[in-house]
Amino acid sequence: MALIKTENLSMSYENMTVIENLSFEVNSGDYLCIVGENGSGKSTLIKALLGLKKPSVGAITFGDGLLQKEIGYLPQQTNAQRDFPASVYEVVISGCLNSRGIRPFYSVKERKLTLENMSRLGISELKSRSYRELSGGQQQRVLLARALCATKKLLLLDEPVSGLDPMVTAELYGLISEINQSGVTVIMVTHDMSAALKYASHVLCMREDDCFFGTTAEFMKSDAANFLKGETERG
Repeated sequence: MALIKTENLSMSYENMTVIENLSFEVNSGDYLCIVGENGSGKSTLIKALLGLKKPSVGAITFGDGLLQKEIGYLPQQTNAQRDFPASVYEVVISGCLNSRGIRPFYSVKERKLTLENMSRLGISELKSRSYRELSGGQQQRVLLARALCATKKLLLLDEPVSGLDPMVTAELYGLISEINQSGVTVIMVTHDMSAALKYASHVLCMREDDCFFGTTAEFMKSDAANFLKGETERG
């Protein structure tokens, strides 16, 4: 059974239909990149996957024991979030909040998981540093470690390399790929077509008049790839 499946999904925003009749599925181990025009509904789709917005029509179903609250989410950062006055450890362990429930304190298991994910992302030495003092690349590693604390199955990443320099971008993509190869499914919204085509197993291309979903190889042979190439060249 698919990890996530959408069937004939339609979504509205401010009384306008931004997604219409969208169907796709994500299986365990997939690396899905979501690309497309501005205003095509990518952000609205993310909200729907996280349960923050209900479909107008259609349904989103979860399988393989995945619960919506167990999705590890790395959002686009605002300036206020970049200036968050907490330690790296406090930010990372906050990814365990859903699993902690009503317990007043984090468990030994959750604290151990936090340290493991910090080590996995190469940020252990930053444990006591203030998050607001870190570079953009370091902050994204912290947020990725936080997202991993929330899930064992699925990461949802919204423009994870936005504003980062090329070297840091390459390093972060490498880390995300390693996480995917370890068995964690990845859904990433991106404007970076080169990364999508290099790392993704599947592509969801969202356009106002037509959407494409398929493997990366199928996408490369489709009209959607030619359209996005033209958009990139004009941009």
